[in-house]
Amino acid sequence: MRVLPVLVSLWVIIGSVPVAAAQKGITFWTTEIERDRLEIQREIARAFTHKTGIGVHVVPVQENLLTERVTAAYAARSLPDVLFHPIDFTLGWLEAGILDDLSATEVVHHLGKETFAQGPLSLSQFRGGYAAVPVDGWGQLLLYRRDLFAEEGLPVPDRWDRILKAAQALHNLPSMWGFEAATDPGQTYTQQVFEHFALSNGVRLTDPSGRVDLDTPGLVQTLEFYRALTRFSPPGNLSWLHTRIDYLSGRAAMIIWSPFILDELSGLRRDQPVLPDIAKGEQGYLARNTGFVSIIHGPRGSAQYGQVNYLGITRDADKGAAKRWAEFLLTEGYLKWLGMAAEGKLPVRKGTREQPNCFVDGWMELEFGVTTRAKVSRFYGMDVVKTILGGVEDFDRWGFARGRGALISKIYATKVVPKILKRFLDGELSAKQAARMMDERVKALERG
Repeated sequence: MRVLPVLVSLWVIIGSVPVAAAQKGITFWTTEIERDRLEIQREIARAFTHKTGIGVHVVPVQENLLTERVTAAYAARSLPDVLFHPIDFTLGWLEAGILDDLSATEVVHHLGKETFAQGPLSLSQFRGGYAAVPVDGWGQLLLYRRDLFAEEGLPVPDRWDRILKAAQALHNLPSMWGFEAATDPGQTYTQQVFEHFALSNGVRLTDPSGRVDLDTPGLVQTLEFYRALTRFSPPGNLSWLHTRIDYLSGRAAMIIWSPFILDELSGLRRDQPVLPDIAKGEQGYLARNTGFVSIIHGPRGSAQYGQVNYLGITRDADKGAAKRWAEFLLTEGYLKWLGMAAEGKLPVRKGTREQPNCFVDGWMELEFGVTTRAKVSRFYGMDVVKTILGGVEDFDRWGFARGRGALISKIYATKVVPKILKRFLDGELSAKQAARMMDERVKALERG
């Protein structure tokens, strides 16, 4: 692998110039708030300061409080210079006057539009430019127990019928749940899992004319399929934490999760025991016996749900300094940034004009884990690595490709879809009533 020349010496000198010595400074809000990740971001900031003389104040913000904090800062005209945030809020914040699309577009063109994966870039497209700059992302995965599937002679669960058949065959209480579906109405995770299945059945937020249209046979069918899956799930409100713990404890045959689970799954974290590994006396047993499905095929379509994170330059920013910081994060600091959690931070900028694949190649050499570090390929093999990377160009989401990102921001902020889904799962609504209510509530959000 060829490496950008500046990367070789950059990290040797990052601590030599304190931020206080900088001539001026900017503020960077980040939802990467874990202690080790914060330190890495501060290291990148010190390197940036050494190079430019511009200080960077890295401010951690809990993801669940991000919209509240941004709204308050906007009202007080005290926005940070740069915001690290998910696509869910990008176009909504642009419409609200929080983000500056001209600055983001200048960064993209200066770095080279062709150096980015086109899917993540297109999600933030706005009037010929870009609302924010894509920085990393992940594609949602269906995890399944390959060893149990092999014992029962079950095929890869990449289609609805296969998923449901396997959930029924492997459901064996009290030791094993056939499939753990997200059901907590207060969690974005529930929206993500349900939306993945809806997308896989050809359900989109709008019809071809751009009109919101969720009251469709496809959504009714998705609701009924989702309820069928919950027959093989634990009762109650299942969150991302429940499903992760049960899979790592060997109590779930299938779950849907992001690639961020890979380090816990591999047994590299002492604070997260993997019970099948302990039972077998073999570290990595569960990892080696887990299969991954990226694209799910439904009766009416197929899709992989993708989450992309962006660097947003705000309207209150020191524009020049903010653009330099964004460009630094996507060049000299990029592999260091991705290395914070390589399993869930895929490179949406593939390389530079001179080295078109240098960041993809560099990512493949990064290690993951907390207590112990290892390359993803060590536990999962290159086929899994290619599966994880392969979907970046074609991540799918409701609404963004048709310019409805502002509405999506409202849907995610209010959690209207998970709330109605939960009422349906609890038997308060029929599938047709739930689909009609989702359609009506989303249209009300659009009007409001």
